[in-house]
Amino acid sequence: MNPEAKIRRIERALEALEPQEADCALCPRECRVDRRTARAGVCRSGRRAIVSHALLHYGEEPVISGASVPADSAGRGSRRRSGSGTVFFAGCNLKCLFCQNYQLSWKLQGSETGDEELAAAMLGLQARGAGNINLVSPTHLILPVLRALRLAISRGLGIPLVWNSNGYEKAEVIERLAGIVDVWLPDLKYVSPVPAREYSGAADYFDQAGPAIREMYVQQPDLVLDGNEMAARGLIIRHLVLPGNAEDSRAVLEWIAGTLTPHVPVSLMSQYRPCFCAPEPIRRPLSAREYQSVLERARELGFDHLFLQPEVFGPEDHLVPDFDLEAPFRWK
Repeated sequence: MNPEAKIRRIERALEALEPQEADCALCPRECRVDRRTARAGVCRSGRRAIVSHALLHYGEEPVISGASVPADSAGRGSRRRSGSGTVFFAGCNLKCLFCQNYQLSWKLQGSETGDEELAAAMLGLQARGAGNINLVSPTHLILPVLRALRLAISRGLGIPLVWNSNGYEKAEVIERLAGIVDVWLPDLKYVSPVPAREYSGAADYFDQAGPAIREMYVQQPDLVLDGNEMAARGLIIRHLVLPGNAEDSRAVLEWIAGTLTPHVPVSLMSQYRPCFCAPEPIRRPLSAREYQSVLERARELGFDHLFLQPEVFGPEDHLVPDFDLEAPFRWK
């Protein structure tokens, strides 16, 4: 899609959604707060985005961060990953007690950032060679994100846009992003309302995430890679396996296979660590046996495009960020 067409879509989305800034119902919480005057609602966000970091991220799925190409025996052909141009936003509309990004989601570490500044950050990441713009936790900040995107695209932003969210979205809002978002990267955390309520404070999580992800699939049903084997458009569903919750993880996979298709790429994550305020039932690492049982179910269901983390059962500190640091990730 050419830049002018994408800008027109952004303007139509803003026209439909901006009136809610005064009576916010942009996410399933429907807090009905005035976001123009104060940081408010479950997400505790106002009119401007709160940005923690904007950086090149090398720890996402290879089609998002880019895959390293090793050199041959003569030292030829080595190519560094381009990295994902990742913007980490603060605040969140979920309340996951185990969140590894709790410094952002719960503690709101970051700086209020105007639309011009956010647009400049996106353009700066593109100038540094980022393969995409990867918006982490953008759901509650959709309006400042859209305003900044309008500016950035008008000034030359041309790399794919990745919507990296917790999945707790309103399907009718996702519909407004058709033709704007190139790559959907949502979580699908739960099917059962019990862990959704106990661990994330949202018993209706699946009731909302299911229709939202179906809409994402309608918009971008096929994962399409560019010449560098990076995602140009498509849908990748992430699922973090929680300790003691393998049965619900299997239910997540069964829903994806039965409602969408087992050909949807799924990122099956084992990197859980008992961070922040993780309650007693999940105050332990995930076991290799639990992860393997979920992986076996994925294979039984016929999933043919899986991103796996079978090796992450030791102290993989590089996967757990510290947003107090200028460089929050310790890349290997």
